[in-house]
Amino acid sequence: MAKEVKKEVKKEVNYLAQERMWKDHVENETEAAKKWLYNWGFLTTPFEELIKNEKKKEIVKIILPEHLQVRPVTPLETYIKVKPSPPIPQTTQGFIGWRSTVPGMELEIYGRERHGKLDFLKQVNWPPEAIE
Repeated sequence: MAKEVKKEVKKEVNYLAQERMWKDHVENETEAAKKWLYNWGFLTTPFEELIKNEKKKEIVKIILPEHLQVRPVTPLETYIKVKPSPPIPQTTQGFIGWRSTVPGMELEIYGRERHGKLDFLKQVNWPPEAIE
């Protein structure tokens, strides 16, 4: 067997291009810093200073005629009387079904279904007790 020889790929580095890109980044950063104060300088002003010259608006309360005034809220208990619920009726679902409470009325009278599990168990040669 021959030894595998790995060739290392050396990437050529262009230092001048990297230097030019770095200079452009620095110039863009300094220009953005100079423009920031003009565009976003208002954010540095405290809120109290911004609102000190504004006049406070007085709230004028309007007196409405009696037929337009809102009535006080009436509790629901005065209109709706809720009685206790009756007991749950006995249905056939309780007698017959997968989860029957009556032992003689179960649908699975021959035991648990195992076909899907047995096929997998036969493929890997495991006994049925391996998954229970």
